[in-house]
Amino acid sequence: MSSSHKNLSQFNTKALPEVTNKKFGIVVSEWNEEVTNSLMSGAIKTLLEYGAQKEHILIVNVPGSFELTLGAQKLAQRQDIDAVICLGCVIQGETRHFDFICNAVALGITEVNLKYDKPVIFGVLTTQTQKQAMDRAGGKHGNKGDEAAITAIKMLNII
Repeated sequence: MSSSHKNLSQFNTKALPEVTNKKFGIVVSEWNEEVTNSLMSGAIKTLLEYGAQKEHILIVNVPGSFELTLGAQKLAQRQDIDAVICLGCVIQGETRHFDFICNAVALGITEVNLKYDKPVIFGVLTTQTQKQAMDRAGGKHGNKGDEAAITAIKMLNII
């Protein structure tokens, strides 16, 4: 989605699959908690809005974004979980740590997708500032958590 859009969380909701009986795992980083809690709230709200049952949403917290991949793997290997949503936030600092973490998390989540042949969604913000993160976690650019939930639902159509 282009950042030229005012609200980045605009998405097509036509022909979404029925998700009443689907189970979702959400892995949430505790690092940058103000941001990640907002992402999680958005994801849960959106899943419920489009038919998921509250009791079919399992939340797992991990210390940081780097740990999202192992949390995602643990959920993806469960037979009762249909899709996993990974939510985190990495904000650019003064060192290259940002680059290493972002790359490792993106690759790790991709590997979990392929290993378990089920949707594992990358809902990780990679921003330059805290303000940019908040703008994308329910602020003026929408909520990436909403977008991640819609992506999980849409990917269930493929499976």
